[in-house]
Amino acid sequence: MTEKTRIGALIEYAKTAASADHSGHGFDHIQRVAATTRKLLAETPEADPAIALAAAILHDTYDDKLVADSAVARATTQAELAAVGDTPEVQELILAIIDHMSFKSNLGGAQPLSLEGQLVQDADRLDALGAIGIARAFMFGGAHDGVMYDPAIAPRETITPANYREAVPVINHFYEKLLRLPATMNTEAGKRLAMQRAKVMQEFLAEFKAEWHGEA
Repeated sequence: MTEKTRIGALIEYAKTAASADHSGHGFDHIQRVAATTRKLLAETPEADPAIALAAAILHDTYDDKLVADSAVARATTQAELAAVGDTPEVQELILAIIDHMSFKSNLGGAQPLSLEGQLVQDADRLDALGAIGIARAFMFGGAHDGVMYDPAIAPRETITPANYREAVPVINHFYEKLLRLPATMNTEAGKRLAMQRAKVMQEFLAEFKAEWHGEA
């Protein structure tokens, strides 16, 4: 199987897995993460594209906030990797990235990631920032019956594995998680892009609050 055919098969699998999502984690998100991973790979020639792109494409296929049984979904993802000819060793490299790259999995302390995993993590976090990140935050809140904003509810100072999934106003999510992402970037390119996109969010928040309070 050629690499183009392999990647194409993984894309079709991920597209099917994401087909019912309306929370900002749909196939368009996967496409952007894969595209940004390619961009970061261009600046990191020592990284293995076969590992990084597969992890980028499959990174949400067994996320516990998106599937009913993450263990079953993980096994299905591993079976797909085997079906495209990846060796058990390559499968584990890809799955280890997916297992340890999420924000939630790092709440108890940073998880070790391969160089390829660092690129995919940066790409995924970049898609949570900027104009797209703003849109995705409100998509997620709407999909989970959330409220936009409540000035009486202050953003939480600390996010833990225990309280991470608690419902909060969408605007709080910017302060509790999204604006903290630039500090977690692994690559210089990721840091640069994250700071640019965070600025877009900060400008949006200032305008949002001004309009909310009738000041703009």
